[in-house]
Amino acid sequence: MANRHELFTANEKARVTTRDMSSTNFICVACGTQYASSVRPPDTCSICSDERQYIPPGGQQWTSLEKLKHSHKNCFLKKEQGLYGIGTVPEFGIGQRALLVCTSAGNVLWDCISLLDEATIDFIQGLGGLSAIAISHPHYYTTMVEWSYAFGHVPIYLHQADRAHVMRPDERIHFWEGETMPLLKDLTLIRCGGHFDGGTVLHWPQGAAGKGSLLTGDIIQVVSDRKHVSFMYSYPNLIPLSAGKVQAIVAAVKPYAYDRIYGAWWGRSTIGTDAASALHRSAERYLRFIKEVE
Repeated sequence: MANRHELFTANEKARVTTRDMSSTNFICVACGTQYASSVRPPDTCSICSDERQYIPPGGQQWTSLEKLKHSHKNCFLKKEQGLYGIGTVPEFGIGQRALLVCTSAGNVLWDCISLLDEATIDFIQGLGGLSAIAISHPHYYTTMVEWSYAFGHVPIYLHQADRAHVMRPDERIHFWEGETMPLLKDLTLIRCGGHFDGGTVLHWPQGAAGKGSLLTGDIIQVVSDRKHVSFMYSYPNLIPLSAGKVQAIVAAVKPYAYDRIYGAWWGRSTIGTDAASALHRSAERYLRFIKEVE
């Protein structure tokens, strides 16, 4: 347990007894998912064992929220009026950052990260606290239950289609069904599918100075040129989506006005203007290459 994460490796966890440690909500180091409380770490991470993710070459490793607080911290960045990014340094798990959307009806945490510390709680409380949490897909479920508890047991909204991927069940989790769900006063959750069956994006009509924004995680992935997006079943394992699933994603967001797309990472994950046109161009390009391969 000498590295910066203070890890529990697969071999170490086999030697743990009930006298060595109390029950813990273990966190997978590779993806950041927190599990239900147990004395020993799970044998493997179900999220990483899925073909959309992977178990690192060094094997399965585990940490805890308390250990993570000693080795990492969160940073905060204002993206625009009413929108703040929250990310962990040094990078942990998949490396995504969350977004805090501030509205007149309350604040929503969009997507989630593993680390939650006092500085993060103070930052969000200073902006009015949280009214709800909504998450695009299972790779970002992380410590969502911890976040809910910290802000007064706020509801967590996940799509029913991804229910089987919840590793720490809790009564605060609400599984919504169908293709759209209104959230607070003006926000809308949109089921796109694709990367996961319940893959969801968030429409924020007040974003981009009233022109609208889509918060997409990597259900719709902003690529490095920041002029296009792409779509994958698995990003690390390079498994593409079918033409039909890409067309379904495009159709799902077509009714909504938006000029900006925010993806899941710092730096390259924003298309700042004319994002609706960028999405359509990108889908046409993707489908053209799929057809050429066929």
